[in-house]
Amino acid sequence: AMFGVRLLTRSCGVRMHKAQPLCWTATRTALNTSANRRQASTSNSPISLIVHGGAWDIPDKLVDASLAGAQDAALAGFRVLVEGCSAVDAVEAAVRLLEDTDCFDAGTGSVLTREGTVEMDALVMDGGSLAIGSVASVGGVKNPVTLARRVMEETEHCLLVGQGARQFADEQGFDVVPDELLVTADGRKEFEHFQRYGTTVEDLFNDPMRAHDTVGAVALDCHGNIAAATSTGGILGKRIGRVGDSPIAGAGGFADNELGACSATGHGEALLKMTASFRCVQQLGTEEPDEAAKRVLVAMWERLSARGGLVVIDRHGRTGHYATTTRMPWASYEGSVGCPLEDAAKGSGIENQQAFAQLR
Repeated sequence: AMFGVRLLTRSCGVRMHKAQPLCWTATRTALNTSANRRQASTSNSPISLIVHGGAWDIPDKLVDASLAGAQDAALAGFRVLVEGCSAVDAVEAAVRLLEDTDCFDAGTGSVLTREGTVEMDALVMDGGSLAIGSVASVGGVKNPVTLARRVMEETEHCLLVGQGARQFADEQGFDVVPDELLVTADGRKEFEHFQRYGTTVEDLFNDPMRAHDTVGAVALDCHGNIAAATSTGGILGKRIGRVGDSPIAGAGGFADNELGACSATGHGEALLKMTASFRCVQQLGTEEPDEAAKRVLVAMWERLSARGGLVVIDRHGRTGHYATTTRMPWASYEGSVGCPLEDAAKGSGIENQQAFAQLR
């Protein structure tokens, strides 16, 4: 076992039905995704990845776990790239680990709707083919990012929601996971607080005791292909059926081999209105990743008084990040295929106090 995901072989292809390893183990020529149009990799091909664990007012008690979780996820995804696997493989592996880490609002760290149920959203996008797979308002799945990838690869659709997404998960052999295993004890206490006092989306997002947010990753593989993935466990006490930015291509995430990729986190309605990820990727034609992310988020604050965060990668493999919240855990790796991990350039952080203060 490796980073919580079973690795069956070191070859890259398509996953086995139930094992869901980091690098898939068969070939399937019918799939119209760049991950399956592989060429021989070269040892000096650049590879890179950056992840985030959500932009919000993270309380002190979660800082260490959140930063460590982002670092572990980045390492898991980068190991996949080092083995010569695809960017889609890498972002899925990274986000799966984040979904399995209960300090993040995704997968096993999800929160409850006002009806006391779990509704999760996720997106995977392939920058080579522009293929998209998304699920929204789906329950009973431990790793919605993997279900989103199945939508991309096993259907002619881009987005499945609610009961339809759950039915598709059953058809694909996903185990049914009860809600009680997708919400932590702290999450249930937060829900009880919500039931007693009630609140709004804005209050939830800005309250450090109750707000949680999205996770995501973007990557460049040794074949020059780019991918993005984003996943969320929702907003505490949200209306049944409410969907934010996370599963929407161009808002919660976007990837295009010609420019780069972005994964977003923050106030979902505002990120949707701004088509934040698409705007950020478009800026990569003329700006560095950090500057592109900053431009979009400052504009979102100026127009909508809403905060968030972005992680970005350009077509050359340069990574960047920016957030207008007090904290956003992020971690990145840059290197080449076959390089020793100790030789890869890496970075991580969580504090954004200066950027937050500038927009107050």
